Amino acid sequence: MELEPGREAVVRVPVATLWASPDAVRPVDRPALAGDPDVPAWVAGLDHDQQVGDCVLSQLLLGEQVLVTELRADGWAHVVAVEQPAAKLDPRGYPGWLPTAQLAPLLPQRQRSPLFVIDALVADLHATPGGPPALPGVVLGTRLHRAGPLFDGWLPCHVPGHTEPLWVSETDVVPLPAERPEAKEVLAVADRLRGLVYIWGGLSSLGIDCSGLVHLAWRRFGVTLPRDADDQAEATTPLALGEELPGDLYFFARPGRRIHHVGIVTAEPQGDQRRMLHACYRQRRLVEEQLPADRLATLVGAHRV
Repeated sequence: MELEPGREAVVRVPVATLWASPDAVRPVDRPALAGDPDVPAWVAGLDHDQQVGDCVLSQLLLGEQVLVTELRADGWAHVVAVEQPAAKLDPRGYPGWLPTAQLAPLLPQRQRSPLFVIDALVADLHATPGGPPALPGVVLGTRLHRAGPLFDGWLPCHVPGHTEPLWVSETDVVPLPAERPEAKEVLAVADRLRGLVYIWGGLSSLGIDCSGLVHLAWRRFGVTLPRDADDQAEATTPLALGEELPGDLYFFARPGRRIHHVGIVTAEPQGDQRRMLHACYRQRRLVEEQLPADRLATLVGAHRV
């Protein structure tokens, strides 16, 4: 099968970056553009200003489905990321550009096998149980389709772009939950990313932004939230300030502007004192902190998923 406009495809690399346009990429982005991208090297090469370049829209994880809408002769595909709702941009999902080499045709028969999810921050997939890595750097929240029974502590999985199953250590995965998680469970997953570098558009345990953190933490439990903070506010239930509990969400906006930031509540409020875990644009890190006065001034609500 070949990639075709109008058909669905899947991401065949651990982390694929979604770009605003092929012309928007910078020389520093080269490691992220290869057929086998080196996202850790890309993140390490970004300076303070490049971490927030608006050329990056989002990221997609191994096995994530997209709708291909255009294929260019120069190796770029315009896609809609159907697993990342973005109602204000496209009712089908988040639109943007990917290198065609980072995609593989969708094979529906493989999509029917049982699902499990990467729970380690980063895991490697192997060609044989315990053998050398065949696909390193698969990240937290990646869903994998089981390809057979457990063998000596290793699980076989169907992987896009590979004709034979690859193997993952059973210590790196958990079954995809059938039950809706408690908010405190989601907070516990998000808290494991504390200290992670801030990357505008980032959506992985290699680098992340504020709404990416919320999306990824809930994705780990099989719950799909929109990609961007303002859409996340629309998709969640408002609370009266003072009623929020750990795992709820704080949203922020400047007067007359749309919501631009989101964080995860980490403690019940104590008077005017509020705490949250968030990917902080200012500090370029994922931090847990008490909200300073200037942040409190833009707090517009607390919501519950």
